[in-house]
Amino acid sequence: MGSSVKKIVILGSTGSIGHQTLDVVRNFSHRFQIVGLGAGQNTDLLSKQINEFKPRFICHEDRKVQLPGTGYEWLSLEDMACHPQVDLVVMAISGKAGLNPTLAAIKAGKTVALANKESLVTAGEIITTEAKRNGAQIFPIDSEHSAIWQCLRGETQSPAQIILTASGGPFRRFSLAELERVTVAQALKHPSWQMGKKVTIDSATLMNKGLEVIEAHWLFDMPCDTMRVVIHPQSIIHSMVEFADGSIKAQLGHPDMRLPIQYALFFPERLPNPQLPKLDWDKIKELTFEVPNFANFPCLQLAMEAERQGGTYPAVLCAADEVAVELFLSQRIKFSDIARLVERSLSGHQVIVHPTIEEIIAADDWARKTTKEFAAGASRC
Repeated sequence: MGSSVKKIVILGSTGSIGHQTLDVVRNFSHRFQIVGLGAGQNTDLLSKQINEFKPRFICHEDRKVQLPGTGYEWLSLEDMACHPQVDLVVMAISGKAGLNPTLAAIKAGKTVALANKESLVTAGEIITTEAKRNGAQIFPIDSEHSAIWQCLRGETQSPAQIILTASGGPFRRFSLAELERVTVAQALKHPSWQMGKKVTIDSATLMNKGLEVIEAHWLFDMPCDTMRVVIHPQSIIHSMVEFADGSIKAQLGHPDMRLPIQYALFFPERLPNPQLPKLDWDKIKELTFEVPNFANFPCLQLAMEAERQGGTYPAVLCAADEVAVELFLSQRIKFSDIARLVERSLSGHQVIVHPTIEEIIAADDWARKTTKEFAAGASRC
């Protein structure tokens, strides 16, 4: 293969982001080689991906599982992320599991196309320091951060304000009483995006937007008080950047995650892809904006406050939310209990200001245990 072929590993290949990354790769097979695939429980889909892309390296959480083909090597996620044959790591694993592979890739000086919010949210100081030390690059895949990244290209001055847009989720018009009765099926019906279950629930509570504020702080070296969240139900404007003179740049596009994925894979090139949808300006009637309802969606405020406090607070935030979302998806708590459990865990935490990775993991473990205990106690009441 020629030198222009980019060698990629996708960690979380069977999830929503991994699946859509492979959609992009299929349309540009002459430009990419999938050298590694890492997945969790979806053995059937991983098997199909192995048959199609014939990677050199694979990782599955169950080493005893039977996978098709031969000639590939089993590696850990961390070893795959830092392998010398890899040019770019697509970090599509959600939650805590993405932290160590992301850090391994960064320490190896890799380019990381990052969709794992939790890595930067919980260990942003460590990851960005290691990235500078090792010459690693972080390309955001989230549509909001990709939009900000694109708006900042070519600018020589720091922005005055970053404006992250949010669809508002399916419940932006719900009352507090209605939010108490939200079902899992309702919460999994996002009005704009097709995403995994965890991200979809986080979008419904607006926790996802709060995590994105923290992530933007580390990606763009901007303090939280220079960032604003606005509700934009049409999901056409993916984020905006305001500059000192009052000018605002916005990045617009169809709500399709393959767009920011392709931008990260090809950066700094832009190439046509007939598979990607384009905006039809004859059909767009309005672009509207609203102020978030912090009273009805306290997760957004909790996340922004965790960013201001810093240290191990964001790790506790992420871990408590992950547990609470799992409890909601299994119908053991109510939708509105997610914020209550996260707030209770945060209020009981003793912060460590500049934590090590070990201290971050310990805070994560504490938050998971504590959140489960709080939930169990509440269920007995």
